[in-house]
Amino acid sequence: MRKLLPWLVSLLLAITLIVVVAFIFWNNLFGDKNKDPDQAVKEATESVQLEPISADEMVKVTSELIDISTNLADTDYIVRISLSFQFDSEKAKEEFDKIKENEIKPIINRALWVMTPEEMSGTKGKDQLAAGLINSINSVITEGKLLKVGIKGFVMTPI
Repeated sequence: MRKLLPWLVSLLLAITLIVVVAFIFWNNLFGDKNKDPDQAVKEATESVQLEPISADEMVKVTSELIDISTNLADTDYIVRISLSFQFDSEKAKEEFDKIKENEIKPIINRALWVMTPEEMSGTKGKDQLAAGLINSINSVITEGKLLKVGIKGFVMTPI
């Protein structure tokens, strides 16, 4: 029994060390899911330098989705929203234009379905929507990045 005790202690310490390392690794790899959307947008776009661009350049890298209508989380309210999207390159805009009906509109609808009328009444809720859209759309686009989402028109009405 005396010869077996050091082996048992060593084995127990090794298993404990492996569990601790696995836990730390797991949290670092998958722990940032609940990050603040505003902070996530800042991190996603901080590598891209925003330089003042001319109106002609802005037209080349900007796309629009007009009059998207859907319910909010409170199904007694309908929202109609028009959005503009500014990208870092023309290739990103072209890719966005190809997928905006099939992939981007459902992303926007899902983002709106979880928002309440109280959140959408103020600018903070609209800023959260824009930040969430930037994160979601950047995960879909393979060429370039979405830099800015602008709300061009917004109407919320009870049914």
